[in-house]
Amino acid sequence: MTLALSVGVLAAGGVYLVLQRGMVRIVLGFVLLSHAVNLLLMSAGVTARREPPLMDTADPATAADPLPQAFVLTAIVIAFSITIYMLTLAVTRDEDDPEDAGTEPGAEPGTEPVGPSEERA
Repeated sequence: MTLALSVGVLAAGGVYLVLQRGMVRIVLGFVLLSHAVNLLLMSAGVTARREPPLMDTADPATAADPLPQAFVLTAIVIAFSITIYMLTLAVTRDEDDPEDAGTEPGAEPGTEPVGPSEERA
């Protein structure tokens, strides 16, 4: 029950942050959603505590299935790389956006920034 509640809280927080306007909040929402999916994958099909699959003395019937662990490890690597890519896009978007920089599109470099209260000719 606690694991299902944790997955639900992480997923709800992730969806809430993804629906926000700020790019950093969207990235954090994506991170929360990836954590929720990782917990869901780890909890899928696990009914009881099992032995590690690499021990020689372990009975194969009681050994844990390593496939969900491999899926989660792959999902962690993919989520990390996509998070870094999204953060890179957020930084370059802020640097290239003329509205955020406060300059008129097509204006000469070194001109004064145009604010929202100034009249445009």
